[in-house]
Amino acid sequence: MPSFDIVSEINVEEVRNAAENTQRELATRFDFRGVEASIEFKDKKVVLKAEGEFQLQQLESMFRNACAKRNLDTSILDVKDYDQHGKICTQTIAFKEGIDQPTAKKIVKLVKDAKIKVQTAIQGDQLRVTGKKRDELQDVIALVRSAELGQPFQFKNMKN
Repeated sequence: MPSFDIVSEINVEEVRNAAENTQRELATRFDFRGVEASIEFKDKKVVLKAEGEFQLQQLESMFRNACAKRNLDTSILDVKDYDQHGKICTQTIAFKEGIDQPTAKKIVKLVKDAKIKVQTAIQGDQLRVTGKKRDELQDVIALVRSAELGQPFQFKNMKN
């Protein structure tokens, strides 16, 4: 029986490139001349540092644009509140990875409501979809892509 997995993960290399391009753009921006500001990618997180909240917002906007240029869905960004230590504000951007339990249940309900004859199984932070026909599986893929669930999904390991 054909099956596939629905997963949600980031492309680490693309995120690293977006952070590095934002750092290069930062060096050329007139509004950041003489301002202590930086962006750094480490441990699957992006750390923004700037002298004020306004500069942090500008830096976040620049990073979102760099992600969009690389076709990275910006809904995976989990922007934390900023901390201020002295004159430097620091903000961390994490990434939503894996499918959490409530989202997985929404997908299962979506598939059941569409009355597509497939079986869905939640397996940790991913979802396995199994059906008799490949066309039914492709219908599930189209259904999940069209649903607004707040994060992007990848469809892997299509097996016959």
